[in-house]
Amino acid sequence: MAQHKSIPTIWEVPNDLWDRIAELIDQCDPPKQTGRPREDARKILDALIFKFRTGCQWNHIPRVYGDDSTIHRSFQRWVEINLFEMIWALLVYENEELGNVDWRWQAADGRLGKARLGGDEIGPNPTDRAKNGTKESLLVDRQGGPLSVVVAPANINDHLLLEETIEGIVVDRPEPTEEEPQHLCLDAGYNNEPSKQVVKEHGYQGHIRPGGAETLDKNGKKKHPARRWVVERTISWLSKCRGLLVRYEKKSENFIALLQFACALLWYRRLPALEAVFS
Repeated sequence: MAQHKSIPTIWEVPNDLWDRIAELIDQCDPPKQTGRPREDARKILDALIFKFRTGCQWNHIPRVYGDDSTIHRSFQRWVEINLFEMIWALLVYENEELGNVDWRWQAADGRLGKARLGGDEIGPNPTDRAKNGTKESLLVDRQGGPLSVVVAPANINDHLLLEETIEGIVVDRPEPTEEEPQHLCLDAGYNNEPSKQVVKEHGYQGHIRPGGAETLDKNGKKKHPARRWVVERTISWLSKCRGLLVRYEKKSENFIALLQFACALLWYRRLPALEAVFS
């Protein structure tokens, strides 16, 4: 049996992904008719990938990507027009058309991280001696594809972010039906009435881990399917990027934009054309 080859880590925007992004930029951020020509947008995107993978400071981005002030200025302009959310949504829709988005089972969880430089949406991290910290709340599909991400202060409980996380799904969520229900798996941090109410109001069938040991049915099997691990795996993937593991951006919208770009790359890796290139 042939072994499946792992897909190389993406450090630069591939050609077919650039074609998609270039079209979005032309529509949402067209160049001015007069004045100096803009810097190469593709190089700027490559610089942003380098930044969130390494966690380097803006002025330490290699000169091969261009001037750091130009990179940061372009990034801020794209944040304002929600370009990275649009890239993310575009790739989710493409995967959905190919049947790669499995809405039947979803999972949500939060992750605490350091916020070294302060800024908005930070708070005392209860797991880090009350130092400045931030929390990301993530919702994924059955295979761990990220569908929503929310950033909040570290001292906000996970269950208080659940509704915002569900409502922040980057594409239109299909309406659950009796024939095609949607299940939502949550850990013990959501085992409370407000979370159960949110799950019910959004049409999910909830599977919330009870406090303490998992309960078993009469056959000795867990009553709540252990499908929460997919969101933990996705959090682990994102945490491999130094600039996402530790928040260096003072503005929460900048940090969210980098998270959105990373989530978009995770969906890009699912596209069949990419697998064919490296198989």
